[in-house]
Amino acid sequence: MRLITLNIWGGHIREPLIEFIKSRKDTDIFCLQEVYHEAPESICTLDDFEVSLKIFSEMHEFLPDHVPFFRPVLANSYGIGMLVHKRLDVVGEGEVGIHHNPNCIGRGPAHSRKLQWLRCRSANQDYAVMNVHGSWNGRGKTDSPERIAQSKSIREFMDTLQMPKVLCGDFNLRPDTQSMEILETGMTNLIKTHQIKSTRTSFYDKEEGFADYVLTSPEIMVKHFEVLQDEVSDHAPLLVDFV
Repeated sequence: MRLITLNIWGGHIREPLIEFIKSRKDTDIFCLQEVYHEAPESICTLDDFEVSLKIFSEMHEFLPDHVPFFRPVLANSYGIGMLVHKRLDVVGEGEVGIHHNPNCIGRGPAHSRKLQWLRCRSANQDYAVMNVHGSWNGRGKTDSPERIAQSKSIREFMDTLQMPKVLCGDFNLRPDTQSMEILETGMTNLIKTHQIKSTRTSFYDKEEGFADYVLTSPEIMVKHFEVLQDEVSDHAPLLVDFV
């Protein structure tokens, strides 16, 4: 099974992103963050940053053999999403609240967060796939009480899933944090095991090279893992091929 996780940056680099998706149309599961879906206006960014307000529908248009699953976190039109190939049997899908910010004004990146989960079946085996865009506080990607609580919420949910599982997405965390350590318990962090130095592209102008992760449970056999070189966002796509 092939999975790609990517923070699409609101579709800011629209045409290269669309071409990338088309070139990877045989991928089984896309896990996407910073997704706009039929949005009337830009919600998450506070400046004049250009986004693509229908990017999820546009991506699905070029992937007719995939089924879309969108989970909004702001105004019913901005959030996280998955595109799942029809050859997989989806037997369950939903969301879990993992971070709540009651002081969020309804715009900007400091909003509440959700985990999107999907249970699918391939070759008579059930798998759980979890898609996360972790909390942002504007003060880097180190630990905070909120992030530690968020990781505990994710951990608690993962522990209910008695099947092979993959946790992926933009965690907004450094690899050396307690927050990551909580998530890594009983899981394999492919960023660490493959000694990845950065998951960002040349569009990212800050020094911090880490944000995106793929974690797998012991039952998962990873056949291939790669940080793709395609520049379609300020985040690099992560590809994992597993059984």
